[in-house]
Amino acid sequence: MKSGKQTKLDALHDRMENLVEILDSLDPEKTGIDDIDRIIDMLDDLEKQCIKHRQEGE
Repeated sequence: MKSGKQTKLDALHDRMENLVEILDSLDPEKTGIDDIDRIIDMLDDLEKQCIKHRQEGE
């Protein structure tokens, strides 16, 4: 059985993989400012969650 910590880590990993898939699927010719802003928001959220996860592990 997975621990709560491992479950959170797995969720972060899944979200990172999802972001990579989104980035891979973007067409540079059709990507607008709104799309870039959403990606930046996703990265910021992932960063916050990674920091939180790291602090919980200390």
